[in-house]
Amino acid sequence: MMAVHAHPDDESSKGAATMAKYVSEGVDVLVATCTGGERGSILNPKLQGDPYIEEHIHEVRAKEMAEARDILGVKQEWLGFVDSGLPEGDPLPPLPEGCFALQDVEEAAGRLVKLIREFRPHVVTTYDENGGYPHPDHIMTHKITMVAFDAAGDPERYPEAGEPWQPQKLYYNQGFNRQRTQALHDALLERGMESPYGEWLERWHTMGRDRTLTTFVPCDEFFEIRDKALIAHATQIDPDGGWFRVPMDIQREVWPTEEYELAKSLVDTSLPEDDLFAGIRNN
Repeated sequence: MMAVHAHPDDESSKGAATMAKYVSEGVDVLVATCTGGERGSILNPKLQGDPYIEEHIHEVRAKEMAEARDILGVKQEWLGFVDSGLPEGDPLPPLPEGCFALQDVEEAAGRLVKLIREFRPHVVTTYDENGGYPHPDHIMTHKITMVAFDAAGDPERYPEAGEPWQPQKLYYNQGFNRQRTQALHDALLERGMESPYGEWLERWHTMGRDRTLTTFVPCDEFFEIRDKALIAHATQIDPDGGWFRVPMDIQREVWPTEEYELAKSLVDTSLPEDDLFAGIRNN
C-alpha cells in the first residue's frame, strides 16, 4: 500500500489509523511525501516565535516526519518537491517560483511513477480533485497521482523509471466528511459536552453535495497510535487543541472507522467496502 501526501503531517491526519492497522496485519506500507513542508506555518502556539524552528523549519519537520513514521510503523520516501505555501489575500499573491504546484504535471509525475515501480503497491491512496481542501500542493498531489497510477503500468510511458507495475485500486482520503463530523458533534451534545465541530458543520451546510464514501475501514484500535503520530508533528499540532477534544471512548463508540472514496479499481469489488484490499486479497 502506498499513501501519497503533500506535506509531512498529512500522513498522520489522513488515514493514519488505517495504515497502522494494515502494518499490524503484515502489509508493507509506504508514505510518499511530495514536499518537505518548507513553507508551512508553525501552527502550534506553544512553539511560535522560536527562532531556531523558524530558521530550520525544513530540518525540524523532517525530524518530526521520522518520528511519526516510526510510530506508525510505515516506510517513507520524499519526492523532493518544494512546498508551495498557502497563498492568502485578495487578490491572491502568485505562487513562489519553482514550487511544487507550478511544476509540469507530466514531468513531476515521473518521480512518483519511479517510486510506484520500485515499491509495487497494490493500493494507492491520495486526495480528491479538490485536494481535500484547496491547498495548491494537495491539488497538485492529486494531479500527479492520477497520472502516475495510470502510467506506472504502461511500458511506453516513463521507460526510464523502471519495470512497469500497475496498482489495482486508487482511493481518495475522505476522513473529514460530514457524516462523521455530524455524528461526533451530536454525540458530544447529547452527553452535555461542548463540540468543536459547530463552525465546521455550518460551513458544510453551505458547500453543496457531499463526497461519496465507498469504504469504511474499522481501525478504532489504532486511533491512539494515530494521535501519537500526529502529536509528533509538534510544529503543526497543539496537543491541547481541537483535534483531541473528542474523548477516545466516544470516538470508538460513535465512529470507529476511517473513510475513503474508491476512485479507480481494476478488480471486482462490491460497495460499500470495509477493506482497501477488497477484491485483491483472493486474486
